[in-house]
Amino acid sequence: MAHIDYYLGTISPYCYLAGNRLEATAARHGAQITYKPVDLLQLFDRTGGVRPAERHASRLEYRAQELPRWAEHLGMPFNMKPAYWPVNMAPSSYAIIAAQEAGGGDLAGLVQGFLRAVWAENRDISDDGVIRDILAAHGFDPSLADKGLFVGAETYGRNLEQAVEAGAFGAPFYVVRDSGQRFWGQDRLDFLDRHLASL
Repeated sequence: MAHIDYYLGTISPYCYLAGNRLEATAARHGAQITYKPVDLLQLFDRTGGVRPAERHASRLEYRAQELPRWAEHLGMPFNMKPAYWPVNMAPSSYAIIAAQEAGGGDLAGLVQGFLRAVWAENRDISDDGVIRDILAAHGFDPSLADKGLFVGAETYGRNLEQAVEAGAFGAPFYVVRDSGQRFWGQDRLDFLDRHLASL
């Protein structure tokens, strides 16, 4: 069974646009996914990237065209200027980590729920009430928002180190452990699909 490490940021528009295509791809090939939320801004700093607020105007203008274009192509609701962006990624990331550890709910749906909350629902995913609501909506104990803080913080930091070691430098970033093949971006999921088919 192939294993995919999925490095993600809970405020990344490109992770949002990935929708459930990673999960559908993994299911087709019997692959397992480990969700690894990371602090994207620190990942950019560590790997030579540029934080969005510091990017050249040309890059920002292109981003403003490309994101709605992809959302339309994929048939996904999208707000180019969400009410709560950027926000602290840590609380929602801790919740995903705690939920993955606890099991019993829809983990993929939880991840997508946080992303959808930012980019389609104008919700603040750093707010404790919103986090609890999204946990409950996907079959998890809302108290994981509190219970998972310590383990979440430790794992969140470790995920960043693992991302750097694995060669990740943005999100979504998919690493196939079995082969070491890396795929950056929701627009590389077709290539991931083909690679898994070859294993």
